[in-house]
Amino acid sequence: MKKDTGKLVRIAGPVVIAKGIKARMYDLCKVGNEELMGEVIQIDGDKTTIQVYEDTSGLKPGEPVVNTAKPLSVKLGPGLLTSIYDGVQRPLPVLAEKMGDYIKRGVYASGLDENKKWDFKASVKKGSKVKPGQIIGEVSETSTITHKIILPPSKDYEGEISEIKSGKYTVNDVIGKLKNGTLLKLSHEWPVRVPRPVKEKKAPYMPLLTGQRIFDGLFPLAKGGVAAIPGPFGAGKTVAQQTLAKWSDADIVVYIGCGERGNEMTEVLTEFPHLKDPKSGKPLMNRTVLIANTSNMPVAAREASVYTGITIAEYYRDQGYSVALMADSTSRWAEAMREISSRLEEMPGEEGYPAYLATRLAEFYERSGIAETLCSETGSVTVIGAVSPPGGDFSEPVTQNTLRVTKTFWALDAKLAQRRHFPSINWLTSYSLYNKTLAPWYAENVNVNWTSVMSEIMAILQEEEKLLEIVQLVGSDALPEKQQLTLEVARMLREFFLQQNAFHEVDTYCEPKKTYLLGETILYFSKKAHAALDEGVAISTLLNLSSKEKIADVKFIKDYEGELNKIRLEMDREFNKLDKGE
Repeated sequence: MKKDTGKLVRIAGPVVIAKGIKARMYDLCKVGNEELMGEVIQIDGDKTTIQVYEDTSGLKPGEPVVNTAKPLSVKLGPGLLTSIYDGVQRPLPVLAEKMGDYIKRGVYASGLDENKKWDFKASVKKGSKVKPGQIIGEVSETSTITHKIILPPSKDYEGEISEIKSGKYTVNDVIGKLKNGTLLKLSHEWPVRVPRPVKEKKAPYMPLLTGQRIFDGLFPLAKGGVAAIPGPFGAGKTVAQQTLAKWSDADIVVYIGCGERGNEMTEVLTEFPHLKDPKSGKPLMNRTVLIANTSNMPVAAREASVYTGITIAEYYRDQGYSVALMADSTSRWAEAMREISSRLEEMPGEEGYPAYLATRLAEFYERSGIAETLCSETGSVTVIGAVSPPGGDFSEPVTQNTLRVTKTFWALDAKLAQRRHFPSINWLTSYSLYNKTLAPWYAENVNVNWTSVMSEIMAILQEEEKLLEIVQLVGSDALPEKQQLTLEVARMLREFFLQQNAFHEVDTYCEPKKTYLLGETILYFSKKAHAALDEGVAISTLLNLSSKEKIADVKFIKDYEGELNKIRLEMDREFNKLDKGE
């Protein structure tokens, strides 16, 4: 077959123009003598514009360009978990072995280990009728996850199996055949910009439990939902993302470091392999895929990294798993789009971002969801996107366009971080539109009063904000006693309930029942104290009760139920004494 070859006529950073190739949009091309990887992003007559995923220094007009006639795709199959990739699915440890710490240009390595043999167990037989997306067997990918081998969602894979057998195979070996001649393998490729099809998308009905009280209690995220974590530099986005990756009850975690600083990404890459999975006690990497595209890596590959990550997430969703995808950060992704757009000399939109910024963000987030897959499993992709607005300005385009398509907004606050209040989520500007949707699940699985308790907590915190404005003018002693008590209860909620230590062995994870009981106990004190005020007890006496301060220690105790019951009994005794005037 004759190669579709042309030559370079113009080079502008990562964007080059070639003549003499008959390409389609998003075709993959090999650019220059070093065969740098690039993707067609514009076609104008005989001129084809290509964004190159590598540094283009030294490229000259006249060098050859070869069109592969295939879109940018990822290789999907056993071996994805535990892997660390760059933005276009090149395995970084494999590249490091080949050439050391600095990646040379024009280097290619398969996304999956092509020499490793996997023990395949077929679940269909000769003569079985199969359809696209159907499970035909399984492989034990890690000690934690069983990898289900699914047929690609393509019409070629519909028909009758003429041969298939269990055994040890590499990802490229033929494991079976259909009557129409289609060969079956453990792996297949899928274009990253095309969402993988499903039978039906469902409405979310259960939460993604994170083990963080402020998230699970006040601003829950549904499985298959979308959350945004915007925040300025140093507010704790990366720690929040890592905590969510470790503790969320998703089966698979895909973490995309998109345009982050090298030292931050190094921290992630060195820490993750040593983290223990709290569910199994085995390494967390057993169910994790890491994609690293640091800020000094080629800008075009950064734009592709987000699509690479979501395609891998959809692949595991199709196997019936719940997947949590962390994108850190979508602002860097948008900046990559802005840079490429300016090289294309497109008309800029707000703040120089391309006019299609909102569309691209929506397309990405819309690939989340809970779905009935083609093999009739139920799987989900939950997307948590960090946003890094310059100077913490939430009115900038990336944050605003993200808010249009996300239903959970966890706003990080630099002032809270400076006061050492972590997670530094501002409870006044954050919100979740999943509260009503998830209320039946919490009522059934935690407590019927869950919604009313969380609503009351939120009301007290909002009331505190109004009172603090008055306090700044006249001081807290000038307030009526009831309002002084409200301020004290709000302080307890902030310090005992909202604050959580990510580095403490027990407090790093808080199950929903503990979240509920902690909140309920603080409200129990509030109710008793308001009743005592009505009976004429002085506010100073109520503020000095010792039992309420003991609630703070329960966060760090495993046997929290027994301890909270003791605290309630002690509270009852103290209030009874007050009633008797002792």
